[in-house]
Amino acid sequence: MMAVCASITPTGIITPVVARDALALRELRMRRLGRSEIHVSEVCLGGMTWGSQNSNAEAREQLSLAFDFGCNFVDTAESYPIPLQRDTYGLTDMAIGKWLKGTRRPRDSVVISSKVSGYNDHYTWMRKSGEGTRLTKEQIVESVEGSLRRLGTDYVDVLQLHWPDRRVGLTGSPGERVRGVVPFDEQVEALGQLIEQGKVREWGLSNENDHGVREFLRAAADLGVQPPVCVQNAYSLLQRQDELELIPKALEGHDECAYLAYSPLSGGVLTGKYAKPINPLRPPKVRSRLGLFRKYKRAYVASDAPKAVAAYMQLATKHRLTPSQLAIAHCCSRDFVTSTIVGASSMTQLAENLMAFRVPWTQALENDILAVYRKYPDPWRVQVRGGG
Repeated sequence: MMAVCASITPTGIITPVVARDALALRELRMRRLGRSEIHVSEVCLGGMTWGSQNSNAEAREQLSLAFDFGCNFVDTAESYPIPLQRDTYGLTDMAIGKWLKGTRRPRDSVVISSKVSGYNDHYTWMRKSGEGTRLTKEQIVESVEGSLRRLGTDYVDVLQLHWPDRRVGLTGSPGERVRGVVPFDEQVEALGQLIEQGKVREWGLSNENDHGVREFLRAAADLGVQPPVCVQNAYSLLQRQDELELIPKALEGHDECAYLAYSPLSGGVLTGKYAKPINPLRPPKVRSRLGLFRKYKRAYVASDAPKAVAAYMQLATKHRLTPSQLAIAHCCSRDFVTSTIVGASSMTQLAENLMAFRVPWTQALENDILAVYRKYPDPWRVQVRGGG
């Protein structure tokens, strides 16, 4: 069994190394997912690179390492991997399905969270009709049927609405809804039907705001459908708006709905790998997030995010952590975060990310983080069109 432990370099930075059986000594904390009977590990393994940046064999290695570490939670979507493309559509599901078939782990010991695509006029390859994606009852049902086939399972534990059907401007360019907007009630009715059929255990939301959460809670109550058990949003040292809006306005006092943090490394920039002066005209590495999406790099360079990242890197060195471990440990330390979704394109990256869940959070860390946050509050939005 492959495992991860830590070594200290001469500079005092914790770095991951691969070892045998080291992880058997450590179990992750398990937490209840909202008001459901599902319990998930505080780390969730994200699979958005499987099928593009990573092969099936590499996906299998990552899944085995994470689950040996104590993870029981894996995140996918019908549209993965990223960037969302016709030729790679559904390959992440298929990689998970192959691993499920080959692993000796019982199906009920693996919590699978999947997502159905929201409104987009251009993703015409996802539906048999050839139309773009929407959250109509018909499309939600068709999406789940396809996901189950690719995963090779009878049910998904959690189904999330990947992004809203209505216009919310997640990527900074709202776009028109020329085909109209699907009512909240229709979306919830479809989810209720899938739950009754045993194809979905629980449902949740993603990339959602406080208004949307309240409306879905209302629709579920009106229709007698069990309410959403989670909201999965981007949250990191560079993007903390949900602390001021979504959490206090929609989730506080609603224990039935958990908060899942995705992109704790803010698209990879909090790893520090872009810390050197960036030439906005020079193409970044294609395998990097800044290299996968058009204009993404220029937007990053034009913001205060590079300054904030540099400051957080100094804090990481001060506290004898890698920048990635500091960023992920910060997410884990938030009381409102049930599970933090981490991904990687290499085993070394994954090992480093997993080690962050062993970092004890101190008042000194909290104070230092707060000082940087006050200087650079929310300088960067990780969401990008086609970025999952």
